[in-house]
Amino acid sequence: MTGYDYDAIVARLERLRAVPDDVLWTLVTRDGLCFWAFDRRDIPPLSGVDGPDRALAEFLCAGCPVMDECLELELRKAGLDTVGVWGAMAEQHRRELYPVWAAQRSGYRVWQRRHPNRQREWGGDDE
Repeated sequence: MTGYDYDAIVARLERLRAVPDDVLWTLVTRDGLCFWAFDRRDIPPLSGVDGPDRALAEFLCAGCPVMDECLELELRKAGLDTVGVWGAMAEQHRRELYPVWAAQRSGYRVWQRRHPNRQREWGGDDE
């Protein structure tokens, strides 16, 4: 049990459904705390252990103004292939959240291309 209410998270993200991917990307990269407050070399890697990973995610994202936008973007772009910390959630929790989110989006299909945090350039909907 993770302590997350995935249905409540999905309901909270619903307000972002119509926001285009490129707008989310701009918001997250411009306003995301992790993009300007931390040197990425100083961020410790996730351990794969629930407690420490959850604490790290919550620490890194504490006070970030675009947590929901970040989480929505990652669910759209990576789905079950998610890595790292996005939207104040460690990857194992986003993998648990994804099926709930996808079911609410009635078949939303994640890109089958490389994910942006794996050095793929993208700027919005190009399918």
